[in-house]
Amino acid sequence: MEAPSWAVLALTWLASIALFHYLTTTLGCRLHGHKLKYPPGPRPWPIIGNLNLVGSVPHLSFHNLYRKYGDIMQLRFGSFPVVVVSSPEMAKEVLQTHGEAFASRPATAAGKYTAYNYSDMTWAPYGPHWRLARRLYLNELFSPKRIDSYEYIRVEERYALMSRLSALTGKDTVIREELTRFTLMNVSRMALGENYFSESESGRSSSSVKLEELKEMVDEWFLLGGVFNIGDWIPWLAFLDLQGYVKRMKALYKKFDRFHNHVIADHKAKREAEKDNFVAKDMVDVVLQLADDPNLEVELNSDGVKGLLQDPINGGTDTSAMTVEWAISELLKQP
Repeated sequence: MEAPSWAVLALTWLASIALFHYLTTTLGCRLHGHKLKYPPGPRPWPIIGNLNLVGSVPHLSFHNLYRKYGDIMQLRFGSFPVVVVSSPEMAKEVLQTHGEAFASRPATAAGKYTAYNYSDMTWAPYGPHWRLARRLYLNELFSPKRIDSYEYIRVEERYALMSRLSALTGKDTVIREELTRFTLMNVSRMALGENYFSESESGRSSSSVKLEELKEMVDEWFLLGGVFNIGDWIPWLAFLDLQGYVKRMKALYKKFDRFHNHVIADHKAKREAEKDNFVAKDMVDVVLQLADDPNLEVELNSDGVKGLLQDPINGGTDTSAMTVEWAISELLKQP
């Protein structure tokens, strides 16, 4: 008798796991008499839940479902229940009245592999580490005093932007790319103290990255943070990495880790050289001082330090560029 192929064995294995999951959840709850009152929603399919109802434009899919099931509804994404609210009143309940209960994001692969195991503010669960990050950003990067002290950086970068745009007169120019470059230069200089990337290959050292490469890393970080990764919603398929996203996340982590290691090593060397005369000049210096504080409520290890340094560069660059791009487009409509 011919042995079954690997495909048949794989399908049998998946079906067995799905059946086991069904028996231990749905039937288990029925046998124990758990009758919880859930919000209305469509009946989920086995394994995928209601993922088949979410199209390429999710907010339109949710709007169509809202018209059928109301302001609050429950869906099932793979193995996880998801509650969707669709009115100002329900949004206030979630974001304000019960804000702390809903403050944390789901623990996805993006937070694990691209944010140093949920060590930045974006992916960190609500708690001491998140509050430390928020306090750090407000006091050391975005306080009025700090913002005023960085005015010379913004002036220099504005002149550089105007010079580049002037040189491109008469040529097709993607404004978004120029704005991303502009904000990346601004944010990195304000957060890191100086430029740690080169403009060209000739000026690049073995430990720095090229400006275009850093821009690509930031773009990849945003893309991977928003993709639909099957392993996040169907955990028992995670090890297969069916879409290849986790592989890309790990590759991106290595690039950012080399960059952060170079920045931190440079700051530590400067602090060691100045010794007792050292004064913190930027956010990297402040974070390294916090990591050495034995009385800090949250222990900052190496990953924690790098996670806190990552958000200003990634988040600050893209959101600022998008805001300025939107403002320019509105001005062009009504000069």
